[in-house]
Amino acid sequence: MTDGPSKTLLPDGLRDVLPPEATREATVMRGLIDRFRASAYRRVDPPLVEFEDSLLDGAGAATAPHTFRLMDPVSQRMMGLRADMTGQVARIATSRLVRAPRPLRLCYAGPVLRVRGSQLRPERQITQAGCELIGADSPEADAELIEVAVDALSAVGAADLSVDISLPTVVPAVCDALGLSREERRSARVALDRKDAHDVAALGGQAAERLGALLDACGPARRALDTLNGIELPPAAVAERERLARVLELLDAAAPDLSVTVDPVEHRGFEYQTGLSFTLFSKGVRGELGRGGRYHAGQGDGEPSSGFSLYLDSVLRAVPESGEGDTVFLPYGLPPKSAAALRADGWCTLAALTPVADIQAEARRLGCSHVFDPARGDGPTALDEL
Repeated sequence: MTDGPSKTLLPDGLRDVLPPEATREATVMRGLIDRFRASAYRRVDPPLVEFEDSLLDGAGAATAPHTFRLMDPVSQRMMGLRADMTGQVARIATSRLVRAPRPLRLCYAGPVLRVRGSQLRPERQITQAGCELIGADSPEADAELIEVAVDALSAVGAADLSVDISLPTVVPAVCDALGLSREERRSARVALDRKDAHDVAALGGQAAERLGALLDACGPARRALDTLNGIELPPAAVAERERLARVLELLDAAAPDLSVTVDPVEHRGFEYQTGLSFTLFSKGVRGELGRGGRYHAGQGDGEPSSGFSLYLDSVLRAVPESGEGDTVFLPYGLPPKSAAALRADGWCTLAALTPVADIQAEARRLGCSHVFDPARGDGPTALDEL
C-alpha cells in the first residue's frame, strides 16, 4: 500500500533548477540583458498573468493554443498565463508608452508557461530574453535586430552561430497571384513544409514552376538571392526580395563571419509575422537558440515592428559550462570587516557558524575552493595547494 504520489513530484515539462545551474542561468540572462542595453534597448517587465482579452490580442493571438487560462477571483474575468512575451511588450508600447518617441527600443527577460511542450522542446516553462523595435519599417531595423541578437549570444559565450532568414509572406503572395483555390493552397503548403519537390511538381502548371523555383532557392544566402532574382514574382514578393537583399548587404558589413542561409518557403512558427523573419542556431546545439521577425504591434495593422526572443534553455546548451566560482571558507570568529574586505575583492565567502577542529576538512565538505587563515597574512589559500 502506498500513500499516493510523492509530494515532490512535478508536472511534466516543469523542473526545479538547482545550483550551479540556477546561478549559471541567471548569469547568462544578465549578460544578454547587458548587451541589449548596450544597444539602447530599455528593459520592461510585464506581469506573468494578464486578462485574456489583452494577452491574446494582436500578435498575442498566435499563442492562444499554448496559453493556460484561469478565473480571476477578484474581477471574475478570465486571465491567461503568458506563453510568450512579444505580445505583452507590444501592448506596453502601444498603450503605456504610446507617446514615447519612435522607433522605440525595448528589451525583456522572464519565464513563460505553455500548455504543452514540443518534441524538440519538451519543457513547458522556459525563460525568454529578447528585444522589440516598435515603429520602424525598414531593412535596417531587421538587420539591427539580427546583429543585436548575435552580439548578445556571442557575448555570453555562444559560438559557431548561424541565422536562417525566412520570407513567410512570399508563398501566400505567389498563391494569390496565381489564383489558387483553398485546396490547392493547402496541398502546396503541405508539400513546401515537407520540402517535397515531387509533390510540388505534382501541383502542375505555373504553381509547380513558381513554387518549385522558390523551393530551389533554399540554401546559402548569396546563392538563394541569386535564385530568387531569377524568379518572376508578384509586387508584394518583389518587395520582400529587395528587403532581403538589403538585409544581407547590411549583415555582410556588420558580421562578415556570420553564417547566413535563406528559406523563402518556411512559415511554421512565423504565423503572425508580417515579413522577413529569422531563426538563430549554434552548430552542434539541439534546437533553435531563438527566433524573430516582423509583425504589427497593436490592433489591426498597428505599428510596423520587429523583434526576437532567445530561449534560455537552448542558449545554455550553447554556452560553455562554468561552476559557481571560487568560494573561500572563513574560520569561526573572523572579524566582519575581514569578510567584507574579501567580498569587496570579488570573493564569495562562506563563514563557519561554529568552531571546527579541521578547517580544511570542513571547507572541502562544504564545497569551498579556498580557506582563509588570518595567521598566514597572505589572503585565501587554494585547498589543492594545501
